[in-house]
Amino acid sequence: MTNTPAIPTIDMDGFMARYAAYESRANALLPANKTVLFDALQAAGITSVTVTFDGCGDSGQIDAIVARAGDGEIPLPDAQVELGRTDFHLDETRRESVALSDAVETFCYDALESRHGGWENNEGAFGDFTFDVAARTIAFDFNYRIETSENHYHEL
Repeated sequence: MTNTPAIPTIDMDGFMARYAAYESRANALLPANKTVLFDALQAAGITSVTVTFDGCGDSGQIDAIVARAGDGEIPLPDAQVELGRTDFHLDETRRESVALSDAVETFCYDALESRHGGWENNEGAFGDFTFDVAARTIAFDFNYRIETSENHYHEL
């Protein structure tokens, strides 16, 4: 007699419910994290921040973070900010203290995942975030790359 290994089963309904709960927690953190970022940027005298991103082939990254005070480019200060964070495998949120530059990057990655999960796959996507500190708004310019094919079939 041969022992056949058990085939694991996946509870897709349970997985999807857990993912929906994770998405809900993650999306609920964005407004408070946005406020923390704008407070820190304003305190540092920064008037705008532009964050560019690019990804394809299952890999994506933030390419640049450029902070400005008026017309001049300035480095982000070493200030620490406290962000709300969550994880798919945890049912609660936690607070995490990170450098301002890391907080800006984390916020942008979270927004990308929230609005365009999988943005880095296949042909990928590119774009930028523009933080207007005075208006406390973030313009999110997102561009999918799409590869298409067109078929023409003829019987002659």
